Amino acid sequence: MKKRDFIKQLGIAAISAPIISGNLSTWLKEYAHLSENTLVGEEDFWLKVRSDYELKEDYINLESGYYNIIPQPTLSALMSHIKIVNREGSYYMRNMQWENKKRVTEKLANVIGSTAKNVIITRNTTESLDMVIKGMDWKAGDEAVYAFQDYGAMKVMFEQVSKRFGIVNKVISIPNHPKSDEEIVDLYRKAITPKTKLLMVCHMINLTGHILPVKKICRMAHEKGVQVMVDGAHCVGHFQFDINDLECDYYGSSLHKWLAVPLGTGLLYVKDEHIDHLWPIFAEYKREPGDISRLNHTGTIPVYHDLSIEDAINYYTMLGPQRKEDRLRYLQEYWTSKVRGYKNIMVNTSADAHRACGIANVGIEGIKPKVLSQRLLDEYKIFTVAIDYKNVKGCRITPNVFTTIDELDAFVIALKEMAS
Repeated sequence: MKKRDFIKQLGIAAISAPIISGNLSTWLKEYAHLSENTLVGEEDFWLKVRSDYELKEDYINLESGYYNIIPQPTLSALMSHIKIVNREGSYYMRNMQWENKKRVTEKLANVIGSTAKNVIITRNTTESLDMVIKGMDWKAGDEAVYAFQDYGAMKVMFEQVSKRFGIVNKVISIPNHPKSDEEIVDLYRKAITPKTKLLMVCHMINLTGHILPVKKICRMAHEKGVQVMVDGAHCVGHFQFDINDLECDYYGSSLHKWLAVPLGTGLLYVKDEHIDHLWPIFAEYKREPGDISRLNHTGTIPVYHDLSIEDAINYYTMLGPQRKEDRLRYLQEYWTSKVRGYKNIMVNTSADAHRACGIANVGIEGIKPKVLSQRLLDEYKIFTVAIDYKNVKGCRITPNVFTTIDELDAFVIALKEMAS
């Protein structure tokens, strides 16, 4: 092997070496005698997991939805990547970044049941889905369908495309407590016309944590010749799913949320037949047909954040995807069950287990969401985020694997005192 190739391989090996919590492995062995149903509520185990996080003591953090604090093993890996890239400088950027990105992309694609030929690493869900919205060949009179409860950045892009190309946007409203999946599917069905080109749907509504029946919506839309773009900002690393089972055309997610990757990391999945028909955000050199890299010209970016995706996946895999999902749902159902039906308290998230996981939304009659959020912080030292929009008026509550039952008990007490 030539000296140059040896150095190159050495650099790749160093930067791809997994740095994960040896403590987590030990803790899992300590509790291996417990069934998963028991472990989900074993507070001693989750207190050990909490120790992998450096948290502020000033308040109880019930706002993991915007950005998930990353565990110390992932943070340590990030710092290692920064040092290696900084030490190697342009040599790394010219000789190693693409091979490492390819490896990381393949590992990321596997998390959602896909392969690297259909996935690119982006900076966030907004970049991913705006690329689809803006990148389609719109004609005047074409129609798009989405919901009031969808994320603002994508709705703004639809509005921009409407002004630019003369498309018509049809907007529906999703109920907080649907009677059935068919009720949701029918809302989208009724909005579709022969001119509808694209339908956007949330996999999980960020306001309430409502998980929508994406597969049923996709099948209905495809029967009418309509492409479906899914906003999965809060889903990767939160609960398990297989992208092929969803049957969607496009899927975007933010990895700095529930997969707990450093800020500025996301993904975009594109079905085979659409790869060559989207206009990328940044123009790329000519690629072979079906090469998704044509959509992934980024310019120079902080590559060490992308490298940290692999370390976050390692931690997520060691903790256990199903175990994490079960714990998040357990925490949500723990506190919501204690306030559902309580006088003046409104839980804006379904009690059906398959319609929610870790996120829920709660309001108090007569208290505006912004006031509720501020009082929770000022009077009870509990940090949340206020949501005051359409049919969702309350605070979004997003506990994490580091959240304790004692913290949720304190939150429940606060809600009941204010409701009284």
